[in-house]
Amino acid sequence: MPSISALEIHVGSFTLEIQQSILVWLILCVVFATFFIVAGKKIERQDPSKASKGIVYISEEALNLVLFVIKGNLRETTKKYIPLFGTLILMMIASNLIGLIGLQNPTSNVSFNATLAITMWLMIQGNAIKKGGLIARLKELTEPMVILTPLNIIGEMALPISLTMRLFGNILAGSIITMLVYTLIKALMPWGVLGLSATPFLHMYFDIFSGVIQTYIFFTLASFNLGQQVAEEE
Repeated sequence: MPSISALEIHVGSFTLEIQQSILVWLILCVVFATFFIVAGKKIERQDPSKASKGIVYISEEALNLVLFVIKGNLRETTKKYIPLFGTLILMMIASNLIGLIGLQNPTSNVSFNATLAITMWLMIQGNAIKKGGLIARLKELTEPMVILTPLNIIGEMALPISLTMRLFGNILAGSIITMLVYTLIKALMPWGVLGLSATPFLHMYFDIFSGVIQTYIFFTLASFNLGQQVAEEE
């Protein structure tokens, strides 16, 4: 059975096409929402005198992972941003790893990555304005010399572009290389079956290692830039 590459919704002469990557993300939203609701109820009933197990233990380890990524950058404001960053970090890891079961990674869609990167950027800029006001924020762009203002503006705009393209390029490249290898194996059958011995290593690197490390880089950079605006200077 051929895989569904996109879902088309027809309303009169209007056609809405939803790519598989976005459908996968929507499914992950439902899965994680259900997980968080169930985990929250389990945690409320957890006896603190007993060792955690099951979904409570998984939740604790997930929290430790999130803290590892963002706490050093957000410092005393970490607790405030755990719900946002925690949800996105766990969902991005899942979306990067979902290629292991043959589905399209949401992060291989540049529109998805750009939306997430712009959301992070707007949050950073919003907090910068909230901290000192719009005039103070604009003044920051003229430091240390007015002549450097265009470069400062380019530097600010580079963050969402960098976050988008780094994530998109690495995840898409991994998907393409893996697809090409499987296509070559199929073309060289029956001798191509020998190439299957190398595919686990491809998935270990492109789907697991690269997926996890790109999530770490994305949210480390995002939390670092946010921390510059919301956390107290050390």
